[in-house]
Amino acid sequence: MFEGFKKFIARGNMIDMAVGVVMGGAVTTVVNAIVNSVINPFIAMIFGKPNMDGLLAITFNGATVSFGAVLGAILNFLIIAAAVYFCILVPINKFRDMTEALLAKTKLAEQKEAEEKAAEEPSAEEQTVQLLQQIRDELSKQNAARN
Repeated sequence: MFEGFKKFIARGNMIDMAVGVVMGGAVTTVVNAIVNSVINPFIAMIFGKPNMDGLLAITFNGATVSFGAVLGAILNFLIIAAAVYFCILVPINKFRDMTEALLAKTKLAEQKEAEEKAAEEPSAEEQTVQLLQQIRDELSKQNAARN
């Protein structure tokens, strides 16, 4: 039971997901600061409202539908997605590509070395022929010594 749990935790995808959740939380704080300190003041300058929540709001029978709040959430999502992509995914993918290239290069070098080593050693057929030639030569020497 614990072995299966250990394999589950040690899986690369689980670790990637955990890193993503932690980094996503950190990026959310930065994005919220950008939205609250930069974007919302620009909106206030343009539309005269401090944030998008009141923008494009419709109130009917005491119920308020705020399209501005949805637009603000979409904007936050897009900023977070861009930050996670460019600050986390791109560097990780670049690192993985470099690692795979190094592994492929190492594997290719090992293969080449093995092929060179195999080329230096005679094949099984060549070894058999050499052994038979040695046996023939020894038999010839023994027959010459008898005569």
